[in-house]
Amino acid sequence: MRTGTWSAPGRVNIIGEHTDYSGGLALPFALPQRTVVHARLRDDGRITVASDGYGEVEFPVATRPGEITGWGAHVAGVVWALGRSGAALSGADLRVHSAVPHGAGLSSSHSLECAVALALVGLHDLDLGRDQLVRIVQHAENEYVGAPTGVMDQMASLYGEADRAILVDARHLTAEPVPCDFASSGLDLVIVDTRSRHRHADGEYGARRRTCHEAAEALGMKDLRDVADLDDALARLTDPVAVRRVRHVVRENARVLDAVELLRGGRVRELGPLLTASHASLRDDYEVTVPELDVTVEAALAAGALGARMIGGGFGGSVIALVEQAGRKPVEAAVADAFRRRGFAEPEFHVARPSHGASRDR
Repeated sequence: MRTGTWSAPGRVNIIGEHTDYSGGLALPFALPQRTVVHARLRDDGRITVASDGYGEVEFPVATRPGEITGWGAHVAGVVWALGRSGAALSGADLRVHSAVPHGAGLSSSHSLECAVALALVGLHDLDLGRDQLVRIVQHAENEYVGAPTGVMDQMASLYGEADRAILVDARHLTAEPVPCDFASSGLDLVIVDTRSRHRHADGEYGARRRTCHEAAEALGMKDLRDVADLDDALARLTDPVAVRRVRHVVRENARVLDAVELLRGGRVRELGPLLTASHASLRDDYEVTVPELDVTVEAALAAGALGARMIGGGFGGSVIALVEQAGRKPVEAAVADAFRRRGFAEPEFHVARPSHGASRDR
């Protein structure tokens, strides 16, 4: 019986938040934390999934949206999307273990989906490239799970490289590696998991995507990637909410290009102001932060961080802070103290380092 083990990483996004569904740019990288799937082929048209800490789910390969909910929907969605693409699946037993923190804005769901997709493709000898898997995972999220996400998360997971960030172009589905070495500059990129759990499938996230789509239509363009004159575009919009959303997306795309230039030039320290500007935009124009995220950024900056911002969909999750290696502990202590004083849950800290992408392990 054919078996194998596949894994896919979570991701952190240096900059470029909420831009990929507008045909825009983002600069994520793959994390060392991974979701591992041990898989075995079966021939009865059934999928079984056992996940550490989450129980078991079983369903037919002919599953339809709405039949499986909860964490199992991410697996069933991949099975459904593969079938819709024309792939003939005979069935599989899947055993899942994940080291990617759940609900922390580090893309645990896409890590799971990418690992499952690779496992099913490998077990069934399917001729599908990673560019096709990007869309399959997006269809699974959008149409089965019901989360209106873009393509950045799965592209980071599928195309990640050690010591490289990935310049994601959502319009052209390209993934260009960019040198990314914090340690050689004496820096750490710290992830602060605020333990304020976010939900991608809620109405707020979808509302922002719809507003951006409607604004692009009002401006007569396919998506906001095409805005060349921001002041002119904003002057043509009558809805103040749309003005704020468009301003964030267009400026965030520009920040991605600025960050790529800095990384390529070895000017890693100069990323700090871009991170902080991104957070201010996500807070004020895109309006997706919560008190835990804002307090983290404020405390980190006050303790000496070069820059900090929320990552992920927002409404909870994590913050990244660019810090001197020698100053990492004081920054972490300042954030923890700020959380204690406000009665927030105790935060968790991780150092983010670019790692390799999804792969077959054995």
